[in-house]
Amino acid sequence: MDWMAEGQERRSDPAALWSEVRSIVMLGASYAPPHDPLALLAQKDRGVLAAYAARRDYHDVIKGRLKELAGFLVARAAGSDVKVFVDTAPVMEKPLAAAAGIGWTGKHSVVVSREHGGWLLLGAIFTTAILPPDAPERERCGSCTRCLDICPTGAFPAPYQLDARRCIAYWTIEHKGHIPAEFREAIGNRVFGCDDCIAVCPWNKFAATAHDARMAFREDLAAPPLADLARLDDAAFRARFAGTPVKRTGRDRLLRNVLIAIGNSGDVALAAEAERLLDDPSCVVRAAAIWALGRLLHHDRFAALARRHAGAETDEAVRAEWSAAERKEAA
Repeated sequence: MDWMAEGQERRSDPAALWSEVRSIVMLGASYAPPHDPLALLAQKDRGVLAAYAARRDYHDVIKGRLKELAGFLVARAAGSDVKVFVDTAPVMEKPLAAAAGIGWTGKHSVVVSREHGGWLLLGAIFTTAILPPDAPERERCGSCTRCLDICPTGAFPAPYQLDARRCIAYWTIEHKGHIPAEFREAIGNRVFGCDDCIAVCPWNKFAATAHDARMAFREDLAAPPLADLARLDDAAFRARFAGTPVKRTGRDRLLRNVLIAIGNSGDVALAAEAERLLDDPSCVVRAAAIWALGRLLHHDRFAALARRHAGAETDEAVRAEWSAAERKEAA
C-alpha cells in the first residue's frame, strides 16, 4: 500500500491536488445490505463477500452520477469548472464527508450517518465555484467500542486508528501474494473483504436496505458455496463477477481466499476441492490449498499427498508451505 505514502502531500490538502478548487461537494450513496453480514459468518461452507462487492462496481455507477450533478452545477454557476472523484485520486473522502455534514468519523475510521449507519459509498465534486458550506456533523459514538472489539485480527490499535497491515480487507483484496499464517484462521469464511466493524455499529438500525436499481444486491453473491467458488477457472470467474469489484482482484487471489475459508470450514468433504487445486498454475492458490488440506486431512492422508507433490514443486514459497504444514501435522 505504498500509494498511501506516495500521495500523502496531495491527500492532505485538496488545493495540492487542484490549486483552483474553492468548494467541494460530497455525496454518499447507501449500500445497506438486505441481510445481517455477521450472520453469514456462521455458514462455514459458504464464502462471505463484503456487502459493497455483491453488486455492480460502485465506481462506475457513482462516477456517472457525479458527472451528471457536476454538469448541473456548471450550468448554474456560469464560468465554474469541476472535477469528479470516486477513489480515483488521493482525496480524503471521509474527513471531507464529515466536514460536509454527511456523518462523522467513527472509531473504526469509517463515516457513520444517523440515517444510513456505516453503509455509505462516497464521491466528491471539486469545483471552482464558491458555495455556502454545510455544518459538520458532531461525533455520536459516545463510549461505544463495538467496532473496535469485534475486529478478528485486532486491526485497531486505538480508536480512530486502523492498522491496514492487520486488516482482513487488505489481505483478501489488496494483497497480491501469500497471506501470512497468523491471519488465516481469523479470516474465517470471508473471501473478499470484511464488514464486521461496520455491521456491528448500533447506528445501522436506522439504515433502510438500499434500493438502487443500478447497484442492486446480487443474492447469488450473498454467500456462495465454497465448493462452487473453488471450481472457477479464469473464464468462469470473469463471467460470474463481471461488473463487480471482485473482478478487479482476479481469480487467483479470490481462490486463495476461498481455500483459506475451506481450511477454516472444518468440512472434510471440501478437502477434495483443495486437493484438486494442488496442481493449479498459480503459486498462491497451490500454497493456500496445502494449508487447507493440512487443516482438514488426517496426518497419513496429508503425508501421502506431500510425498506426491512436494518433491515436484518449483516455487520456494509453496515448498515452504508444504514443510510448515508437515511440521504442524507431525506436532
